[in-house]
Amino acid sequence: MTTKILPLADQDKTACSTPTKSTSTTNACRMCMPLGACLAYTGFERTVPFLHGSQGCATYIRRYLISHFAEPMDIASSSVGEAATVFGGEANLRTGVANVTRVYSPAMIGLASTCLTETIGEDVDSMIRRIAHPTEGLTAQTGQEIPQLVFAPTPSYAGTHADGFHAAVKAVVAEQAVAGETSQKVNLFPGIISTADLRHLLEISAGYGIEPILMPDYSDRMDGSSAARYDMIPEGGTTAEQVAASGSAQASITLGGLVTPGVDLAGEYLAKTFSVPHSHLPMPIGIRLTDEFTDRLSDLSGAEMPTWLAKERGRLVDAYIDGHKYGAGRTAIVFGDEDLVVGVASFLAEIGIKPLLVASGGRSGFLASEIARINPDLPDVEVLDDGDFNEIEARAAELKPDLLIGHSKGYATSRRLNIPLVRVGLPIHDRVGGQRLLHLGYRGTQELFDRVINTLIQVRQDESEVGYSYM
Repeated sequence: MTTKILPLADQDKTACSTPTKSTSTTNACRMCMPLGACLAYTGFERTVPFLHGSQGCATYIRRYLISHFAEPMDIASSSVGEAATVFGGEANLRTGVANVTRVYSPAMIGLASTCLTETIGEDVDSMIRRIAHPTEGLTAQTGQEIPQLVFAPTPSYAGTHADGFHAAVKAVVAEQAVAGETSQKVNLFPGIISTADLRHLLEISAGYGIEPILMPDYSDRMDGSSAARYDMIPEGGTTAEQVAASGSAQASITLGGLVTPGVDLAGEYLAKTFSVPHSHLPMPIGIRLTDEFTDRLSDLSGAEMPTWLAKERGRLVDAYIDGHKYGAGRTAIVFGDEDLVVGVASFLAEIGIKPLLVASGGRSGFLASEIARINPDLPDVEVLDDGDFNEIEARAAELKPDLLIGHSKGYATSRRLNIPLVRVGLPIHDRVGGQRLLHLGYRGTQELFDRVINTLIQVRQDESEVGYSYM
């Protein structure tokens, strides 16, 4: 009997054309939806993020966010295993909610699904109704008062971390916002920004006499002060009363908001449900986009720009003049979250640095049109959305930019191609203080401008045979 031996797949040497767009992702330029949801839930007062899925999801996300923010962070999990995958994970969810309630005493548990539970078809909304049932739920079963349960569906294959972030914020607003007499408050949905950016947005708003409802606000919980005793739920976050008042605010502002189609924004929900006027503005990075943001605050408040802020703007203009000769004519590749790279590309155009490639792992489908809309005079900008670092590095090797501007996941490309990297956004794992980098407003732009120009100067200085120390 003769046995036919089939060749291994990699022994087939038949030539084939290489597609221009890879069908696989190699080192994604994005993170998962549940990660964004967990970060968003952390920005609401006394809320514990809870993932309905395997333990590994919660462990990975905790490690990833702790590495960036350098703060302890707890994420609960229903720890779905083999048996629950086959027979359903409701028992795990009930046990997990009961344990979190007993150990943490939270005001709210922010639930998010994962790939596993979405793939097996878990009906989490129905599970929540049964858990909260007055006679058959956990309160009747355990005698514990169950906190408010909020749920956002966030399977990783359905979107990015930015999508999960916005989905979680919308879920909280949909549960807690109520109608009322229109107030002078302004809802501010900032997207994923640094803790320093969050504090600065509050400072700018206060300068116009505006009481903003910042949703979410994780500036204290994810960048707190040293304490002698560990607090299981650190202080800080947008309060339930503030979220409730968002339904009667005079206006909402969403900074960025480029999300995968099908993901609803909280500002859009408030506009549809409570008729709260909603404005989409780009991230206020650079003079022009920050002017757009401050003009909107002035329109809402009727107040002029405060003196301290006008001085910051003036100092930034002066810095542009001082540093123009070092940056003019240089080139850069920008990568990261869609909302952030739109603002950074506009800023680079202001200071004379040409963005050769703007790349993101986002899937909104509007990245190119948004860059063109904001920068109509910026020609020949290559845009890569739903991209990965395999593609980014290949283009960087061909385009040979002077700079890379993005997060730490681009360091390997920077090292291999010997192109300096200016770190912005999330995640920053290889530097101290990434959570405190300021990007927004005139002050944030000033800090970013200094870092960009000084990086260019250092490269020239390091390459000089003389080793000059005076410019």
